[in-house]
Amino acid sequence: MNLTLKKLTECSIEDTITAWNRGFEGYFVKLEMTPEQFFNRLVNEELSLEHSIVAFDGKEPVAIVLNGFRVIDGKKTAWNGGTGIATEYRGKGVSKQLMEAAFSVYSKEGVEVATLEAIKENERAIRLYQSFGYEIINSLVYLNGTVELKDTLIPYTSIRPEQLPTFSFYKENVPWQCQWQSVKSGEAQIYFDEYQNPLGYSLFKRVWNQQGQLERVLLYQLEVLVESKIELIKSIFRTIPEENQKPLNFMTINASLSNLVIPILQDLGFEKTTEQVQMVKKIN
Repeated sequence: MNLTLKKLTECSIEDTITAWNRGFEGYFVKLEMTPEQFFNRLVNEELSLEHSIVAFDGKEPVAIVLNGFRVIDGKKTAWNGGTGIATEYRGKGVSKQLMEAAFSVYSKEGVEVATLEAIKENERAIRLYQSFGYEIINSLVYLNGTVELKDTLIPYTSIRPEQLPTFSFYKENVPWQCQWQSVKSGEAQIYFDEYQNPLGYSLFKRVWNQQGQLERVLLYQLEVLVESKIELIKSIFRTIPEENQKPLNFMTINASLSNLVIPILQDLGFEKTTEQVQMVKKIN
């Protein structure tokens, strides 16, 4: 199929949003966005207009791939922030054309590591990425649960997300959306024992409703540096709101299934809503 590929910088807002919303029609999770939501996402996740691509069939936008770049663990790393293809164009080689275009961009940009996440059930997409040399390195999970905030506070310090890399225990190489650069509008806390030894840290966003009440907490990272115990996790959850209040909803975002906190959250009644695979390709 002979499609025309354009950078997002060459496309109108209308065509870009049409390509995105058509590309993710009938997807495993609802990804439809307004122009405001779409461009907020571009900014928050540092996705590149210059290096992202829309595919056109004539004048009709039919597919999209978003790309972002960061230096992670000293290596220039690319993230595929979404590859979407309009329903009637799926299975016709369009995804292969988009991936080839993306890797042409990566080559010009000197990318050393290419990363992405895919919904676990999206077997066709996973096979496509594997055919381009991506390997599954991790399973990621969204967990959702409500916690009674009755435990005692533990010693902690609140910091800005951009301060996290100054701590030696901060994990830099996590899924793109969980890196501090994607959560600049969020908050972070470091937890300590009574001797000021670090116990762990969190990176999160608090979400308020229109009445100004804290409604839920989105957890982008929750790392414990000592043996994970349910009492410690419950104390951390008590600390995050910084105030007494009714039971509060927490959701993990792309948490690694290998994180020792996960079974504790499941013991607390958290339920899995979505599971993804994290995929990586090393580029010579």
